Amino acid sequence: MPSVLIVDDEANIRRMLGRLLQGESYHTMEADGGRQALEQADAEDPDVVLLDLAMPGMSGMDVLRALRERRPELPVVMISGRATLQDAVEATKLGAFHFIEKPLTPEAVLMTVKGAVELRRARDLTTAALQQRGSLQELVGDSDLMVRTRELIQQAAPTEARVLLTGESGTGKELAAEALHSLSRRAEGPFVRVNSAAIPRELIESEMFGHEKGAFTGATSRHRGRFELADGGTLFLDEVAELGPEAQAKLLRALEAHEIERVGGKRPIPVNVRVIAATNRDLEQEMEAGRFRQDVYYRLNVVPIHLPALKDRVDDIPALVDHLSSRLRARQGLDPPTMKDDALELLRRYDWPGNVRELANVCERLAILYPGGMVGAGEIGPMIPRGEPTRSLTDHLDAEERRLILDALETARGNVAEAARSLRTDRPNLYRRMRRLGIDR
Repeated sequence: MPSVLIVDDEANIRRMLGRLLQGESYHTMEADGGRQALEQADAEDPDVVLLDLAMPGMSGMDVLRALRERRPELPVVMISGRATLQDAVEATKLGAFHFIEKPLTPEAVLMTVKGAVELRRARDLTTAALQQRGSLQELVGDSDLMVRTRELIQQAAPTEARVLLTGESGTGKELAAEALHSLSRRAEGPFVRVNSAAIPRELIESEMFGHEKGAFTGATSRHRGRFELADGGTLFLDEVAELGPEAQAKLLRALEAHEIERVGGKRPIPVNVRVIAATNRDLEQEMEAGRFRQDVYYRLNVVPIHLPALKDRVDDIPALVDHLSSRLRARQGLDPPTMKDDALELLRRYDWPGNVRELANVCERLAILYPGGMVGAGEIGPMIPRGEPTRSLTDHLDAEERRLILDALETARGNVAEAARSLRTDRPNLYRRMRRLGIDR
């Protein structure tokens, strides 16, 4: 859960911001002055600081200077009701992430905090990569397919070439992207991830390229997009096939001209970003269907790297089980059981539609149910779907969801808004689900 330190001498402001952020699943802390804020920042390690400019004693600008010296990786958002242009410029020069004017609006606060959390996460990922250079080690397996995959990553990483990662869901495309970044000359820069499938299509341009104040309803302040946050580092475009036509056109310009333009903006902003894209779809089929631009595809697909499905490298399963068990011990303090030979043989015979992600779930479940013990085929058997070994529970749920949506669309005679009402959801959410399930309307 991301944490936010709220620094303001007015208790009502602290309470209001606290309730707003807690309602969005943030953990909040409070400080009523500069000294307490510095102590809290050192003791609690927040992800973001919301800092009032005008406070008695130690001013917000003084606190900002101290935080930049002591915690340079910590994003600080300045808030004020009496700020001048000079204040904003000075705060920016000192490294403030953003400047919000009072009266505060929920939209401005939440959008800014979200962007700051993304920046902190990107910086943390970069630090971890620099410390261990271990992302490549997460791509476990001695099969010919995995050896070749790691070789391609090592060859491509030191270059500036764009990479297109393909493969089924759960094969480790994000791990490959992190390895490409951590082994590159950009390793000291940020690693910023964009999951195109998880962002509503009407907001994807704002998230990727940013927006200016007043660009659309709810845009109460300037917002920096992921391209700007990734400047000097790597931008990982996950599920790139989910981008709509407008976002693809803007992406093409960014790739060709190395500049972006915020939504509502009137001037280009130069960006120095290496783009790594990933998809579990066949982009050539998407191009034939008119859903993905050829020019974007050819600019992304400079170095193609395919992440093999687990069913195509089942001999890697024992090594993967050992690796996943070690990770459970280190990260969650669990004591995974030892697997007997018949258990490993059963795992080899399964088709693994969810790939390594599904195997990781099985390992975690076993660690919880049989801590420190021995497990065989009898214990693992109930966890492996039978009868239709190539279909996971997710596949069954997707098939049922697809049937429900198609029935609703047929009843509504193709009217998506009416179908959404009958399914008790909104139209943007229904459109997202239709795109994910490959339903064209």
